Formats: sequence, structure tokens, C-alpha cells
Amino acid sequence: MCWKRIKCCFSSLEMILIICLVLMIVVTVVLLVLHFLAKESNDSSKVIGNYLLGAGRADCTGPVAEIPLMGYAKLDQVGGGLLMRLYSRAFIVAELDDSRRVVFVSADIGMVSQRVRLEVLRQLKSKYGELYRHDNVILSGTHTHSGPGGYFQYTLFWITSKGLIRPSLNAVVNGIVKSIDIAHQNMKRGRLFINRGTVENSQINRSPFSYLQNPESERSRYSSNTDKEMVLLKMVDENGEELGLISWFAVHPVSMNNTNRLVNSDNMGYASYLFEQEKNEGMLPGEGSFVAAFASSNLGDVSPNTKGPFCINTGDSCNNPESTCPVGGAKMCMAMGPGNDMFDSTRIIGQNIYSKAKELYENASQEITGPLSSAHQWANMSDVSVELNATHTVKTCKPALGHSFAAGTIDGVGAFNFTQGSVEGDPFWDEIRDQLLGEPSNETKACHKPKPILFSTGEMTRPHPWHPDIVDVQIVAIGSLAIIAVPGEFTTMSGRRLREAVKTEFDSHGAPGTDVVIAGLCNVYTHYITTYEEYQVQRYEAASTIYGPHTLSAYIQLYRGLARSIALNTVQDLPPGPEPPFFNITNLTLVPSLIADLVPVNKTFGDVLQEVRQRYQPTEVAEVTFVGANPRNSAENETEHNFLTVERYTSTSDSWHVVQNDASWDTRFYWTKGLLGRSNVTVKWHIPHDTEPGIYRIRYFGHYKKRLSNSLAVSIPFEGTSSVFEITAL
Repeated sequence: MCWKRIKCCFSSLEMILIICLVLMIVVTVVLLVLHFLAKESNDSSKVIGNYLLGAGRADCTGPVAEIPLMGYAKLDQVGGGLLMRLYSRAFIVAELDDSRRVVFVSADIGMVSQRVRLEVLRQLKSKYGELYRHDNVILSGTHTHSGPGGYFQYTLFWITSKGLIRPSLNAVVNGIVKSIDIAHQNMKRGRLFINRGTVENSQINRSPFSYLQNPESERSRYSSNTDKEMVLLKMVDENGEELGLISWFAVHPVSMNNTNRLVNSDNMGYASYLFEQEKNEGMLPGEGSFVAAFASSNLGDVSPNTKGPFCINTGDSCNNPESTCPVGGAKMCMAMGPGNDMFDSTRIIGQNIYSKAKELYENASQEITGPLSSAHQWANMSDVSVELNATHTVKTCKPALGHSFAAGTIDGVGAFNFTQGSVEGDPFWDEIRDQLLGEPSNETKACHKPKPILFSTGEMTRPHPWHPDIVDVQIVAIGSLAIIAVPGEFTTMSGRRLREAVKTEFDSHGAPGTDVVIAGLCNVYTHYITTYEEYQVQRYEAASTIYGPHTLSAYIQLYRGLARSIALNTVQDLPPGPEPPFFNITNLTLVPSLIADLVPVNKTFGDVLQEVRQRYQPTEVAEVTFVGANPRNSAENETEHNFLTVERYTSTSDSWHVVQNDASWDTRFYWTKGLLGRSNVTVKWHIPHDTEPGIYRIRYFGHYKKRLSNSLAVSIPFEGTSSVFEITAL
């Protein structure tokens, strides 16, 4: 009866509406459940960054004309233009609560000098207080031999750099600081991945006879007399956006030889160029957020000139212990790269390095996790007591360079009649040294045996000390990755011994499985570090091991102490050691002062002297010459400056679009100095094979110095433009 009454209460329409309402409620509940389940699933699978990460890049090129290039120590190798700009690349890693952070910088310079480091740290302190300090900031040089010199405070380096050159020093310091600033501003949550692999066909040992002095039992553990392994650190944010990479690989950036006068970053810089161009698609070189650093490692005896040493006058091999030729001696013995010329060799070696890095980057899956730590000490490397074992203690020496230092290497030969492998002095040169610089003390001679001392730099103090005594030793740990910052050029076997010793410390003190890499040319430059056995035959690297035969043992002892303190979390107990000096030098140089720039009669700055052709095809070279001015005017304005652009005409917008600049591998900027303040600039564009057909032009930008009075001069900007030219398809 009840059912009938209820049934009578609703019409058919009402029943349909009720059913629809119930269905809607059911559907809504189901959708809500699915939504929350999906959200919960997404939240659980969302990647949480382990660190705060930042990457930054800034120009540190400096003056590209009249400044000696740093690396080959060749007095007449001065800058005369630009092939590729130099950059500082900075990376910051911080813990999520920002309690600890570390900085790694790789700069396209010959090496980091003590003066550069001290000035960088002063600027960082003025900006950030105690956030970035000597213990948590590593500054590393790529070791290009084609960058401007003049950024040292020790006297020896003034000889070939013509003093301390403030514009050059400022460019390096300001570029490094700016790259750190950019990385600091860009910090975000992210993740780190490590990978490693073998790079083939890109290096040889340039002192194989020294390497063979190491125990056969030790050498038999390795398949090669160079370290072929690349270690790569990949950085992404928590959303998977690519931030950058650091690669460590041991090879000298000396594909560009000592006849080169164009400022550039050599093979390592070319690898960075390729990777950044790929990741920063559509951007000009030097632009874009992705930063790729190809940093140095234990490259002391490692050359990219893979054809090996030949006598350039006869074509015969000179792969002998003294690297000498029957006719012409050591000056004729040089190693050649794989290419047709030094530009081609730079491209080939850089491409090899880039290709392996790309493979490792794409397949990097081992994640770095764990806390950050940094340990640092200053050590007086002239006076370190080293415990070799329970009964034997030895000491390091005051700095000194041997006779074979002046012989140079097969990558860049020295002068006069010096040869590698000299274990006896030369009476002629010793007498000249004694008269001009003073004779080395008997104590220093005995300490450095069997090195015959050419320059006893540790006993030479005028006008300032010739070499550093106080040296930075530093290790930074990022989770399971330990970066050893070394103040010079460790040879292959020296690096292996150091890495093994540091790894053993971590393994035996509660941090097993630590990946250990060496970052070369860091913080202060102390030349080379060979093994004790390599030191005995006194090739170039051994003659340049300035603290004597036990230098490596001293460094191993010091770095083991740093590793132990990190593993045991006792870094705070490390004694800081004696601080390095900061000499009161502002600008002390033999580089000629800038004079007023002048032009030929009836010409003005930027006028074209030799025009481009009307048509070119890809792979040809477009060339134009302008009335120029000294490029130092632009650098000394301390402005970010492009000397040239290559532009393509776009008809749809009736405008010109920049397709290449002076940081591009395909452009070359040559400055030719004339008489009485006159000069020319030639721009060459090596047109890539994939260049789009169309209408192009080349532009040149400079500054000329105009003297307003005897005491006042100004730099005035100007520009020049070539005629338009057409690129047609092949």
C-alpha cells in the first residue's frame, strides 16, 4: 500500500529528473575521486630537486691587440685580432636550506693567477659578505695559450707578459665576478647527474720517456700513458629544463700553435662553443642560458698534437729523449695536430671532445646526492715536510726552474740551444745568470738535484718575489663527487697518484664510492708537478716542477688531509695556514701607451679600403678591409663590445638580421698596425657550408682615440659597413 502511495506521488517527468540527478551525483563523485587519485599520483612521482643550482657565463676577453699571449712565453707572440671570444663560466650548487654552497668557475684563460683570485674574492666579499669565500670558490683556467697575459703579481710572469697590465687583469676579474653574479641570480631547484667515458684520437703523451721512468708495476695498471677518461656533470632543474654541464678532460689547449696571434679559447673553447650553440638554439655565440664548461684536468704531459713530433726542416721523427733534430737541434722539433693547419686541428680535437661530451650528457643517469662540503688551506710550498714512511722525512724546496724549462716542449719550442732532459748546467748560461741575477745558493742547488738550476726564483725578490711561496690547496665535495682544485699542471701519473690517494682517504673514513676528479690550473699558478721518477730525467715538465723532487708527495699529503677532514666532518678544525701576499701594484707594464689614432688622407674611420666581391658560395671566404683603430681603445673602455657582425637582409621586414658575431668560429678579425697611429682592420668570414642563400653584409665596430689636449684624450665610437654581397647555393 505504501509503495503505491509513493509511486503515485511522482510523475514520469519527475522520475526522469530524479534519475538524472542521481546519475550526475555518481558521475561527479567518480570524477572527483579520479582527480584526487591522479593528483596524488602526480605528487608522488614529481621530481624534487636535491640542490639549488645556478649557471652563468660572462665575457672575459680583454684587449685583443698588442698584449702578449699567455702560454708559450714567446716574446713576439702578441695579440693581433680575434678568432673567438673568451668566457668565464660559473656554476653554483647550494643545499636546499642554503646552509652550504660551493662555486666552480672555468675561465677561458691560460691559468688562474693568485692576483686574479685575490681580486675576485675581494669583489665577492664586497657584494655578498661571507657567502662566497676562499674555501668554497674554485677558480680554474682552461689553459688556452691564446689569451691575453698580464694578470700576474709575481715578477717571472712579467718578463713574457710585459708586466702587470690592468685592462687585461680587469677583464678577467670582472668577467669571473659577473659570471658568478649571473649564476647567483639564476638559482633554482635542480638535480645533478654524473657520467664518464673514453675520448679517443685526441691526445698523446708529449714526454713518453719521462712517463717510462715510473715503475712498470704501476704503469701496467693502465692501458695508456694518458688519461683518456672524461668526467661530465649534468645540471637540470626540477622540471627537467637543461641548465648546463661541466666536463673535465686532460689535454693541453695548444692546437693553436705559437705562431698564432688571434685571441681564442682553442680546442676546449671550441667544444664549449659547439655545445652552447646546440642548446641555445637560435642564439648568437655568448648568448642563451645554457652554459657548457670544458675544464682542465691533469694535462701536464698531454698534447692534442696527435701526429707527434717531427723535424719541421726534414720531416723526420724527433721522438727522442731530448726532442732534438740532427739539423737545427731542439728548435726544429715540433708536434703537429691532426688537421691541415692549426685552425683545422683545433676544430677536429674540439669536435672529438664535444661529441663524447654530448654522448655522456644524453646518457647521464647516475644522480649525485648528499651534502656539500669544502676544505681549503694555504700552504708554504717552499717548506713542507713530507713523511714518506715511518723512517724517512723529506722537504720541498724554494722555487727554481731548471735548464730544460728554457727548452720548451714539442708543442712550443724554446730558444737558443737549450734541450729537454738536461741534468747538467751550461757554463755559458750559468755565468750569464750569475752576473745578472745571482748564483743559486748551495742549499737550493742540493734541494733540487738532479735539476740544474737556471733561475733560482725563490731567492729572487726584486722588484717583487719571482714565484709564489704560499699556495692554495682545496677540495670541494658535492655529495659523492670530490673536486680537487690543483694549483698547476699535474702530469698523467701525478694526477693518477693524487686521485687514488684522495679516494683512499674517503673510502677509509666513511665515504666509500666517492668520484674524484682533478680540476687543473686553479687559484694560483705553480707550473708543473711531476712524479719523483719523472723528475729524475728533467724534461720540460720536471724542470718546471718548481718546489723540487718531492713536490707531488707534499701535495698528496696536503690533499689527503683535506679529504680526511671532509669525510670525518672536521673541516672546521683545519688550520688555515699563512695567507698569501697582495702586492701594491696598480699598473706596471712595457706595453706601449695608446696614442691618437689617425687616418689616411681623404679617409675616415670605418671607410672600406678593400671591398667584398659581389657573389660568394658557401665554403668560400668573404673578406673586407677597413680603415681601423687600435682595438685596445674598445677594451680599455671596459664595455661589452662586438668588433664585427655578419648580417642577412630580410625582405619581408626590410631589415638586417645579425647571423654571426666576433665570437663565432667562422669569423676572424685581424688588426694590422701601421705608422703614426694608422691601422687597418680586415674581417674574414669563412662561409659555412649550410649558409642560407641571400643578401649579406659585414659591419665593423671600433673606437678611435682623439687627443683633445696634452693631458686629455677621448675614445670615440665608429663603424664601417661593407657593400652588400650575395651568397648563392652550391
